[in-house]
Amino acid sequence: MNTLLLAAALLLLLTILAGLWRVVRGPTAADRMLAAQLFGTSGVGTLLLLAEAWQQPALRDVALIFALLAVLALVAFVRLRHEGAE
Repeated sequence: MNTLLLAAALLLLLTILAGLWRVVRGPTAADRMLAAQLFGTSGVGTLLLLAEAWQQPALRDVALIFALLAVLALVAFVRLRHEGAE
């Protein structure tokens, strides 16, 4: 079971690498922000999988903090884009 969890974590890390391409080459700020949200989501998923595989409950707490930070980053992005449109 641990091998399956670690393989899934590795797959999520590969999606982060794919998203890095969009951050570098993204034609718009929205594309870059969506890639950053992908980093947050994949990072949380990776941490949760590693917490189960390694029996480290502290990683769950870190994953929750990352999830909250991702929401705050999205809200800040939307507010800045909205203020710039006016």
